[in-house]
Amino acid sequence: MLIDSYPVEDVFARVPEVAAQTDPILKTLDTLLEDDQLYQAVHTDLGKRYQHTLVHGRHSMPVEVILRLLLIKHLYGCSYEETTKRVADGLVLRWFCRVYFQTVPTKATLIRWTHTLRPETLHALNDRVVQLAVHAKVTQGRKLRLDATCVQTQIHHPTDGGLLVDSVRVLSRVAQRAKGLLKERVNNVQQLCRSRLRTARRTAQTFHRGLRRKGEDKEAEQKKLYEKLVETTEQMVKQVRQVVSVLGKETQEPATRLLQQVEQVLPQVVRVIAQTRKRVLENKKVPSSEKVLSLFEPHTRAIPRHKGGALVEFGRLVTLDEVEGGLVTRYQLLEHPQEHGQAIDAVAHHWEVFAQPPRLVTADRGVHSADTEEKLKTAGVKQVAIPAVGKASEERRALERTPRFRRGYRWRAGIEGRIASLRRDYGWRKSRYHGRDGMERWLGLGVIASNLRRIALLKTA
Repeated sequence: MLIDSYPVEDVFARVPEVAAQTDPILKTLDTLLEDDQLYQAVHTDLGKRYQHTLVHGRHSMPVEVILRLLLIKHLYGCSYEETTKRVADGLVLRWFCRVYFQTVPTKATLIRWTHTLRPETLHALNDRVVQLAVHAKVTQGRKLRLDATCVQTQIHHPTDGGLLVDSVRVLSRVAQRAKGLLKERVNNVQQLCRSRLRTARRTAQTFHRGLRRKGEDKEAEQKKLYEKLVETTEQMVKQVRQVVSVLGKETQEPATRLLQQVEQVLPQVVRVIAQTRKRVLENKKVPSSEKVLSLFEPHTRAIPRHKGGALVEFGRLVTLDEVEGGLVTRYQLLEHPQEHGQAIDAVAHHWEVFAQPPRLVTADRGVHSADTEEKLKTAGVKQVAIPAVGKASEERRALERTPRFRRGYRWRAGIEGRIASLRRDYGWRKSRYHGRDGMERWLGLGVIASNLRRIALLKTA
């Protein structure tokens, strides 16, 4: 039969069928993400980007598009640029992200929207995902296991000399940027905004070459070089303080931005100078909690590994809770590298999400504290399988050898696999976002992506 044309067909009408064949997980995830409460939590944060974002201006990128693009990014471990390219090139991903035939946002747009998300919002978002898992009968929250892992920050290996050179480099950059704003106010602007980076680098290079030498005077020469490096940094601090005193009289926006940068960096530089004097020149110890390990990630801590490989990692210790079904219900950055008492907080959060206590709580002995077991039993937990710390009594050793305790403690081992999955597939090895809030944002998006994938896998199985 001769026909004039094919019938008009909606291109995206049959994409769900294609998605079910090529990637069944995306099809299930699409159904899970059709939840208004998920978008309302994100909508509140995105609406605070500017003062009148909710009522004025041209139409923004839709909230559901932003959330789905971020999930795609963390599901597949892509960069922002790779995410936008993959979505732009694929019909299935355009359908899943609800972009359709609209223009896919650039990576810069996606980054700016991501920075508006608060860590508290992502915690609430993960709680909602766990509630969706309960409705889908993926988990009932009967068992709870805890553990912690170190997530590294994006810093180079910290040394006293390296931190001093970084300090001079950052302050010199501030001074150079302020030169154009101070020409009319200061006569000797060249001297005031002088960069001392070359002097600092040459001193550091001389120090590193001297490490290969052997001799009795080696240590004395190293101290002299450190003194010179400290003096260079102090001179740079003095210059920048003079620059700040002049910039404070300016009302231009570039001057305000420079002042904000100096307010963030200058206190850290002063701490680095004091730390170097105490550690290197006075041969005194600095407590780990007081050390500055990075100018750009000041929240970084030194975490002892107590395992093979590197003795110390630089980042933050993160504790996480997992229930049966492989869902992470809570994650938290710890201020100090110890897990004592975390089981109590974990059960309290479990009550908020599931409205009931778990029957079993298990963790390694690092979580144990003097009153942990008593408080958990008071909260309604029937079995606590956490080994005691230190020398145990005969009664305690007999309890830990019972089949019931061993069976409960054996279930704890599964969380090691969850941590390995988060580190391998969802970026928990190293945070790619800056700052404490950035790290929580990075961890939260990884956990949400992991939980959603887990729910989809169990529902399609």
